[in-house]
Amino acid sequence: QVQVVESGGGSVQPGGSLRLSCEVSKIIADIMGWYRQVPGSQRELVASITRGGVTYYGDSVKGRFSISRDIAKNSVYLQMNNLKPEDTAVYYCHTGFQHWGQGTQVTVSS
Repeated sequence: QVQVVESGGGSVQPGGSLRLSCEVSKIIADIMGWYRQVPGSQRELVASITRGGVTYYGDSVKGRFSISRDIAKNSVYLQMNNLKPEDTAVYYCHTGFQHWGQGTQVTVSS
């Protein structure tokens, strides 16, 4: 069974930064990434990255967030800069859209 563990969430003021980390027990898919969800809304793409380093970003985070991957560590990272209150959500890591972590809360508030 594949385990997906996220870390790095927390509370920050608008304009601040956070870095999320996600480690999986084994790589089973070419793509890994992050989605986010607020209560009452659908899960939204934040960013994804392939084994070859091709990246995809949701429109609302382009230019502010950056995804990276360390294949040797079975890990993916999300650097979030210039955070806005609308970035507040639970952030979920996935591998291959099949295995998901339990989520980590990000709160942006003054």
